[in-house]
Amino acid sequence: FINLVSERDIEKEREREMEVMRVLHMNKGNGETSYAKNSVVQSNIISLGRRVMDEALKKLMMSNSEISSIGIADLGCSSGPNSLMSISNIIDTIHNLCPDLDRPDPELRISLNDLPSNDFNSIFASLPEFYYRLNKRDNNNKEGLGFSHGGGESCFVSAVPGSFYGRLFPRRSLHFVHSSSSLHWLSKVPCGEVEKEDGVVMTGDFDNRGKIYISKTSSKCAHKAYALQFQTDFSVFLRSRSEELVPGGRMVLSFLGRSSADPTTEESCYQWELLAQALMSMANEGIIEEEKIDAFNAPYYAASSEELKMAIEEEGSFSIDRLEISPIDWEGGIITEDSYDPVRSRPEAVASGRRVAKTIRAVVEPMLEPIFGQNVMDELFERYANIVGEYFYVNSPRYAIVILSLVKMGCSCYD
Repeated sequence: FINLVSERDIEKEREREMEVMRVLHMNKGNGETSYAKNSVVQSNIISLGRRVMDEALKKLMMSNSEISSIGIADLGCSSGPNSLMSISNIIDTIHNLCPDLDRPDPELRISLNDLPSNDFNSIFASLPEFYYRLNKRDNNNKEGLGFSHGGGESCFVSAVPGSFYGRLFPRRSLHFVHSSSSLHWLSKVPCGEVEKEDGVVMTGDFDNRGKIYISKTSSKCAHKAYALQFQTDFSVFLRSRSEELVPGGRMVLSFLGRSSADPTTEESCYQWELLAQALMSMANEGIIEEEKIDAFNAPYYAASSEELKMAIEEEGSFSIDRLEISPIDWEGGIITEDSYDPVRSRPEAVASGRRVAKTIRAVVEPMLEPIFGQNVMDELFERYANIVGEYFYVNSPRYAIVILSLVKMGCSCYD
């Protein structure tokens, strides 16, 4: 069926976007199921991208030797200990580069961004300690960055709530953009209606019953809808940043992707496959309704390098300086040929399953709770931990982490 986009269609799209904005946040606070206590994987992903980030910052500083004030944004900062980790790394790198480049430390304008539902209050509460640590470090230098408990004379940190799938900052106000563990989240959940550029909507069979993300049993329409939603979102992200970055500005992005063209490989989706198994086991026992599982689809997509290259080339504002895909295990361990030992005893596999379940719960519980109810969350993630533990005993699952370094070309096509 084919029909033109109507006001009702536009309103439905907006409702889907708003729903994702309401539920796409990590578990708040400092409890046992909080993101603050269960974000080692995300911390390790930040560390994994540190080398590429340092390289990009060095190139930025070398090509902008006269600039005295640098605009920096960390998109998808979340909350907890990782929220200030990236900007701390950025500050350290710039601070260490300046003596080598024989230039004074620049003023840093740092913006922390996430959706309005993020726990920004916990970030604000941690800023005094953050400034204190920087001050303590810099007191060993005669020409430190000049931080104080109020923000200092050389570093200004602010929060910018909102979706990065759209404009957030004034034109040409940024020099460096960083984002980690965020761009695999979509602006809205794909559906069977695939919008075309000419305003025509194609309606297909979005059959994803018994699953919460695309899998080998999902319909072709579901696969296409997810891929198109990512392409649309990523293009909007690039177009928005191209307006906000100065020519020659840089971005370093790290997020979950895939090394295969097949979007249903283990590294792409199996954490969702096992969570769907836990949900279906509860539905089979009448604890939750199967129809609710069929109605839920995760706003997530693990893109391939080819999909990324295509979106970047089509948008046209950025060149790729570096594109790497690195594996980590589901607990966040860096995988190398020399160090990775996949053999686990059953008790080790069970323990791994519990750790992974806590990590996943800290991220997805806010999405699941409004649909299935708070009262079943403990049972759900206990089952999930057992299923993941069994899977760990016979497999060595891993994620594929995309690390992407981009340069804003000298003249934006949107100027």
